[in-house]
Amino acid sequence: MTRLKGLQELFKRYRRPGDIVFAWMFLALSLFLLSQLGTQAPWKTGGKTFTQPAFWPSISVMLMVFFAALHLLSSALSPRILGRWSEVFQWVRALEYAGWFMAYVLVVLQLGYLGTTMLFAVLLSLRAGYRNWRVLFSMSGMAIVIVVLFKSFLQVKIPGGAVYELLPSGLRAFMLTYF
Repeated sequence: MTRLKGLQELFKRYRRPGDIVFAWMFLALSLFLLSQLGTQAPWKTGGKTFTQPAFWPSISVMLMVFFAALHLLSSALSPRILGRWSEVFQWVRALEYAGWFMAYVLVVLQLGYLGTTMLFAVLLSLRAGYRNWRVLFSMSGMAIVIVVLFKSFLQVKIPGGAVYELLPSGLRAFMLTYF
């Protein structure tokens, strides 16, 4: 009897409110990947099964679909937990920072690495709720340190911004190299 109770504890499922939404999304993603297998990993004629380029991707994606369906089934059969949409909203809120990153990448091409890093350090500090001018000033200083560290010491190749074209040639070369 204690062994059975131990197994039940081992396989006990702790669901979150958004589990059913995640299960549907993961099954949809798995089915999409399965639909793309023919074009992304084609089967070659005349080869052994295990040496085919599509063999292991096919096995893994089919298993992904199978386990996603099992997850959805177990989520659908489990008792409903309140708060599903509030958790899904939390997931959507996290996408805001992906948007900030995409905006950063686009603005770097215009303002350059230094200007964009300083601008976004201050904007993200304001977004986080910091309003003290010392904090905002220190974030600008931190941005300068990051840019110098990445461009000078680590020699990360980041394209210069369009604004650098307006600078005199000597200053432009310096800014492109170090900032």
